[in-house]
Amino acid sequence: MILHELISYDVLRLVWWALLGVLLVGFALTDGFDLGSAMLLPFVGRDDTERRVVINSIGPVWEGNQVWLILGGGAIFAAWPHIYAVSFSGFYLAMFATLVALILRPVGFKFRSKKEDPAWRSRWDWALFVGGFVPALIFGVALGNVLQGVPFRFGDDMRIFYEGSFLGLLNPYALLAGLLSVAMLAMHGAAWLQLKTGGAVAGRARRIGMVAALLTALLYGVAGLLLARFVGGYQITSAIDPLGPSAPLLKTVAVGQGAWFANYAAHPTLWLVPALGVAGALLAALFFTARRELPALLASGLAIAGVIVSVGVSMFPFLLPSSLDPRASMTVWDASSSHLTLFIMLVCTLVFMPIILAYTSWVFSVMRGKVDPDAIRDGRGHAY
Repeated sequence: MILHELISYDVLRLVWWALLGVLLVGFALTDGFDLGSAMLLPFVGRDDTERRVVINSIGPVWEGNQVWLILGGGAIFAAWPHIYAVSFSGFYLAMFATLVALILRPVGFKFRSKKEDPAWRSRWDWALFVGGFVPALIFGVALGNVLQGVPFRFGDDMRIFYEGSFLGLLNPYALLAGLLSVAMLAMHGAAWLQLKTGGAVAGRARRIGMVAALLTALLYGVAGLLLARFVGGYQITSAIDPLGPSAPLLKTVAVGQGAWFANYAAHPTLWLVPALGVAGALLAALFFTARRELPALLASGLAIAGVIVSVGVSMFPFLLPSSLDPRASMTVWDASSSHLTLFIMLVCTLVFMPIILAYTSWVFSVMRGKVDPDAIRDGRGHAY
């Protein structure tokens, strides 16, 4: 037997669907507090030292955290090439704006303290704010558009045509999802700052975090209600062949109100996933109020995981629905790479993922504890 046939094609497709979710959640949990802290920088830090405290809480770890974003993009490229082609071309301007904003982060870290001029440093502080706010907003907007369906189709020769526009992405439901993303990551960033800083900075982060946590629960509930009542979902109406070829046009798809909730109706225990999103946010608000630092961060992480996983559970088996031609919608079963490719990727993941997790754990262990303002004032430890 050929080695890759030890795991059947349908199982590998399902495994990579789950792994993609793990990578997205991993990015949101780790780099999410970096983005959230950058968003809060101008508001929790009132003077130069306080803002340097915020920057030094994320400066040593942000690069490692961003690895999850690179892994997610690479996984989509290799495991779901058609989805990569549509999303990275159709959302080109949005992704370009995201990359520009993300580039501001390392540049801001390096250049902010090169001059003593307060105006110079203030401009870089707001640049870091943009580097946190814009990606958080765009990621949410993109997810909101995916839930509504993306305007692409296949030609007769299977070429992919995207017929949307940048402004078309900024529709009301997508903007609501973007605001949810901003509130969610602001909550996570506030929880991180409460854990890693002290004094006035931690106090301001705590107050902002409590509001952001309540907004997360509220916006998530509103988004779910609108998804059930006004946003059409997608449902396969033909036979599904999990071992079939990667040819999306072979199926038939119906669009109907409430279709994204069919999986919950079929398997009621799945309601625990969105419940986790709401409960995590409410628990985070409670722990902020009680000044419980680590529990607030863990509850914030549970909320983020619940929100992201609930989208995957709702859409399964769809990965990228098409609003122009529902048949062209890409699913777990008809948009993947070959059996051999998925197997090789899985072997590489089983080898390297534990290394990444071990390294990440080691970094957070070394960097544990609160940032010391006195060390920053004295210039000890090569502070930013």
